[in-house]
Amino acid sequence: MTSTAVSIPMPTVPRRRRSPEEVQAAAPVTGPKKVLLAAPRGYCAGVDRAVIAVEKALEHYGPPVYVRKQIVHNVHVVSSLEEQGAIFVEETDEVPEGALVIFSAHGVSPAVVQSAEDRGLRTIDATCPLVTKVHREAVRFAKEDYDILLIGHEGHEEVEGTAGEAPEHIQIINGPHEVDKVTVRNPEKTIWLSQTTLSVDETMETVRLLKDRFPTLQDPPSDDICYATTNRQVAIKKIAPQADLVIVVGSANSSNSVRLVEVALEYGAKSSYRVDFANEVDESWFEGVATVGVTSGASVPEVLVQDVLRLLAEYGYGEVQEVVTAEEDLLFSLPKELRATLKEAGDVSRALGGRGNRPTS
Repeated sequence: MTSTAVSIPMPTVPRRRRSPEEVQAAAPVTGPKKVLLAAPRGYCAGVDRAVIAVEKALEHYGPPVYVRKQIVHNVHVVSSLEEQGAIFVEETDEVPEGALVIFSAHGVSPAVVQSAEDRGLRTIDATCPLVTKVHREAVRFAKEDYDILLIGHEGHEEVEGTAGEAPEHIQIINGPHEVDKVTVRNPEKTIWLSQTTLSVDETMETVRLLKDRFPTLQDPPSDDICYATTNRQVAIKKIAPQADLVIVVGSANSSNSVRLVEVALEYGAKSSYRVDFANEVDESWFEGVATVGVTSGASVPEVLVQDVLRLLAEYGYGEVQEVVTAEEDLLFSLPKELRATLKEAGDVSRALGGRGNRPTS
């Protein structure tokens, strides 16, 4: 008779967080402790608009409201909307016929729009207007028979949506390492576009290498990397050389949040970590650390940053200096499908989405 080993998982025991005194004893900090808080950080106008769209749809149509993919790439935001009655699905065929579905801020391809129409779904398009701009560029240059080199992360929802506008004309370039593989029909009619949430530096390095191969490669009519991504990277570049530690608040599937960690390290931060929530911060990170930089990705509500600041204050980092590198006041109108409903209902409480308009607690 043979016996089979059975693995019984150990119960989860909450980790005991070391006290500030224990951390100080392990690696004393010389000099005053402080936090350099990046500004801008957190919600951008496109994210704010998309989140408001789901909240308003729930308020006026009642739950459930279906959302294709995560409305924005943030665990806390998605969980909060689920509690209010939003149901997140991967594809439109998971949505009951005739129901309401919202397209996420990252955009969708024409095939997804057609699929929703075929199923008789009511739709609200919460695609960020800056992503829509890239879609329109793809359509325009495909009609003119250009080869389009789309710099972005294959498999990312935004890239899938843009590539779906003209799949026969678009090649996806994941980064500088793929430039040698690119082939085009006519270098004189080739243009590059990009995902809106990339590292500015890496994207421009990819473009430089592409232009080495194709000197007549055309630039997009205007910057594709969005203002919020650029601004958050600029802010952390200023902070990084002064920081022993940089904490980026943001989710693992948030491209712009992940890029902020990379940018911090590239520009001189001694260490950098990404967390969704303050309770993920490991106090061992504070050993020997005098200056902590803090920022957050463009889909992160400010309340999560404030939680991290409160934790830092417990460990002696109570002095917070805001490092301001830009002012953001961009606002976007809510999706047109929703505006009509709000107007009919006389709801004028929130017609716009943009930085500075949402509560921090």
